[in-house]
Amino acid sequence: MQKSITDRLSEITAEENEILGGRKTIDRSIYMDGSRDVISGEKLLEKGKLIAIRPHTRFIAFPEHTHDYVEMIYMCVGETRHTVNGNAITLRQGELLMLGQNAHQSIEPAGERDIAVNFIVRPAFFSGTLPFLGEEETPLRRFVVSCLTGENEAGYLLFHVAEVLPVQNLIENLLFTLLEDIPNKRGILQMTMGLLFAQLMNHTEALQFETREQNTVVAVLRYLEENYRDGSLTEIAGRLHYELPSLSRLVRQKTGRNYTELLQEKRLSQAAWLLRNTDRKVDEIAAAVGYENISYFHRLFAARFGLSPKKYRDCK
Repeated sequence: MQKSITDRLSEITAEENEILGGRKTIDRSIYMDGSRDVISGEKLLEKGKLIAIRPHTRFIAFPEHTHDYVEMIYMCVGETRHTVNGNAITLRQGELLMLGQNAHQSIEPAGERDIAVNFIVRPAFFSGTLPFLGEEETPLRRFVVSCLTGENEAGYLLFHVAEVLPVQNLIENLLFTLLEDIPNKRGILQMTMGLLFAQLMNHTEALQFETREQNTVVAVLRYLEENYRDGSLTEIAGRLHYELPSLSRLVRQKTGRNYTELLQEKRLSQAAWLLRNTDRKVDEIAAAVGYENISYFHRLFAARFGLSPKKYRDCK
């Protein structure tokens, strides 16, 4: 990350000067309304804004709280230690932590060289990034949709992406855009956030969840991504040491779809991509994504996209 950005984010703030001068607890008036332990977006966002950043306040512990917005915490330098929904998390340089509105979080004091930045995001901001997430069921898409629909997602997503250069570049672009006064800022931010999410969706191996069940479902989705042509729930159940009925119920519970529906969505999405981007024959594409019965493939494709494969290709 550019030194000019980290230098700006590491400057000692007026709030931190008070803490260094002897203040023992956070100033609730900066973050919260009344006695509720809910950090308020109204306190931290300018009127009409859907997204902003602020450096994490160092030198003091933050007691357990929730947020009425979605928070994304990016570790620029050093590390910070959090407890989220009872789980201890050490956020290290280059890592990204996303918190749903109802996630319970506390934070241990950070040192001077522990530079984290908090993205404060109203759920409405993500409406501009949703098209980048496609329609396949993924943990990130489920997280964003639950925030947009007011389901008040209480979980978190932790991305170990310090070594993923495109993700690091996009986060730096977000920071630069938010720190500078440039034209069309909201459009640029939504486009950049969408590209960031698209990259994160390609790195489910770097994603950590709070429960074994969530990690299991991610493993199933990753397996589908790599084995949609001829994979089976029986095979992945064996790999994960799950009883087949138990894994089937878990997938349905956590994604809202059964394995066959997820498999079909992946196959048809891949077929649509091949139709748009290659000149392969339709029957070749059907076989490539796992359908030996061409008539069955045509029926499924038309039901999903409202067009036959040929007409879909002609409209690209």
